[in-house]
Amino acid sequence: MKTARRSLPISVLGVLSLACLVAVPAPAASQSTTLAAPAGTPAAKPAQSRTSLARAAAAARARRAAQARQQQLALAPRFKLDDAGNAVPDIRAAAAIIYDPQSGEVLWEANSHAPRSIASLTKIMTALTFMADNPSLDQRITVSVADTRRASVTYLRAGDIVTHRDLLHLTLIASDNAAARALARTSEGGMAAFIARMNDMAKALGLQETQFADPSGLDARNVSTAYDISHLIAFATADERVGSIMRQADYEVRTPRRRFTVRSTNRLLGTDIDVRAGKTGFISKAGYCLATLLQMPQGSQVAVVVLGAANSALRFAEVRHLLNWIAGQPIIANATPAAASND
Repeated sequence: MKTARRSLPISVLGVLSLACLVAVPAPAASQSTTLAAPAGTPAAKPAQSRTSLARAAAAARARRAAQARQQQLALAPRFKLDDAGNAVPDIRAAAAIIYDPQSGEVLWEANSHAPRSIASLTKIMTALTFMADNPSLDQRITVSVADTRRASVTYLRAGDIVTHRDLLHLTLIASDNAAARALARTSEGGMAAFIARMNDMAKALGLQETQFADPSGLDARNVSTAYDISHLIAFATADERVGSIMRQADYEVRTPRRRFTVRSTNRLLGTDIDVRAGKTGFISKAGYCLATLLQMPQGSQVAVVVLGAANSALRFAEVRHLLNWIAGQPIIANATPAAASND
């Protein structure tokens, strides 16, 4: 007779132990254990981030060094010999001229009849054209969105209420593009008619190589020559309403909502040079430009224009070099100042 096998009893503790072994998986071979950093410990910056910061700092140092070299080069005048063996200026700009508005004589020039984009030198003609209508400078206007849209340089905001006097000063002192647009827009006939009058004025002044497409100078189709601009700055200065503004170092604008002060873009103001008028200009197509009318130590005045300089410091330095050179020429040094006139 067969004897039945009896199963061994399994304790409750054994069952629980077996369940734990089944429920807890073994760590995967690819997993790793990461210890959390103590609270308050700054996270380490990735090596790539540190490298990027170092490269940016090195690039900034290189830019500063390049600017310092440009400044140093600009401070040193350059000369070359002309066909007669005389030392004459050797400018580092695309075009330049020294013009005597009293005699109508060109005292020196380089590429002065080459047409070029003139950037914000345009605003000299904008001011002249605006003042030709003898407007009320106390008239108040509201700045529009169109005036300020893509204006590049402006201190104005859409909705600002300002006078024509404010706009004129902003245009010539701060080279404010929205202000120039507002002058044209609020003139008789609006923007298109105003630009047509700018071109008519250029023809009336005999500026044969000058053409305008907008009143601010942001449009690269505004073109002229150093020769034409030298005549334009001399004519504009003769209008004391315009010339006096171009001699101002700053101007305060007050609107119903705020007030602010603008300063001239002409860095020759406030120096040892007697500036009777001046206007700067820059867009990438034109390079750095400067048109000035300067008082000579001998009593006469000269228009000095530089177009297409490589950087801002160079345009001011070249004007200074040209003034110093012409002041030392015998024909200028021995000149007799013109008699005063009551006309």
